[in-house]
Amino acid sequence: MDRAVIAVMRDAADRAIMPRYQSLSAHDIIDKDPGARLLDLVTVADKESEVILAEGLAKILPEAAIVGEEAAHADPSVLDGLGAPLCWIIDPVDGTNNFASGKPPFGILVALAAHGETIGGWIFDPLKNRLCHAHKGQGAWVDGERVTSRGSGQTPPIAAISFVFADEAERAALKAQIAPHYTTVDIPRCAAEQYPRIVLGENDLTIFSRTLAWDHAAGVLFVNEAGGKVARPDGRPYLVPEHMQNGLLGASSPALWDELAARIAGMVKG
Repeated sequence: MDRAVIAVMRDAADRAIMPRYQSLSAHDIIDKDPGARLLDLVTVADKESEVILAEGLAKILPEAAIVGEEAAHADPSVLDGLGAPLCWIIDPVDGTNNFASGKPPFGILVALAAHGETIGGWIFDPLKNRLCHAHKGQGAWVDGERVTSRGSGQTPPIAAISFVFADEAERAALKAQIAPHYTTVDIPRCAAEQYPRIVLGENDLTIFSRTLAWDHAAGVLFVNEAGGKVARPDGRPYLVPEHMQNGLLGASSPALWDELAARIAGMVKG
């Protein structure tokens, strides 16, 4: 299956994404939620990539439901597929804001879930030509080589913390009570980049507020299969039908995850 899924992802990158990188016109970019505090962009590349991915993945497993980010935005009933016996979950261009600005990182995310649990995940970076993938119980791989999450080795550990979707009180508490224990760095605004950073030693920890299925299903599996840990702050596993819940912690090792989770649990919001 891996070869078939990867071929579909490369096809979407070759036909819909890379020809438009740094070549988008103003009318190729749309704000999905005008007036909102934060930009939520979609481009013609997102839409065309999702069509290619959905058509290709449907040929691999015709019985699987398909939940794509843009299809779900147009018709929220599409989200009902997240709990199906089999479901493809698609982010056709992850990091759209970066892509629309003509800068990296961005990528394609595809996950396969069974009854709400992710069992396969693929993360493709077209610029680096890097393919990360994992299958439940079978380990994690980068460009065909098995990988083990290794951490940065830095003291204090490096934490990429997203303040973007946190409310004011949570943001203040994170900055005052969590950030001082770590070397903090900006998130890349791209889950297709952030999850590999946890495994490949660039970051040790990450905190997400929003946990939408197309952004996180593939990456959560990848980190967990590599020997790191991603879970809800209370330790519950990430299940895709619950993707509208907020809060997700990721770490390059279970020990670092436990330490961060304990600090989060003791955090007092002002």
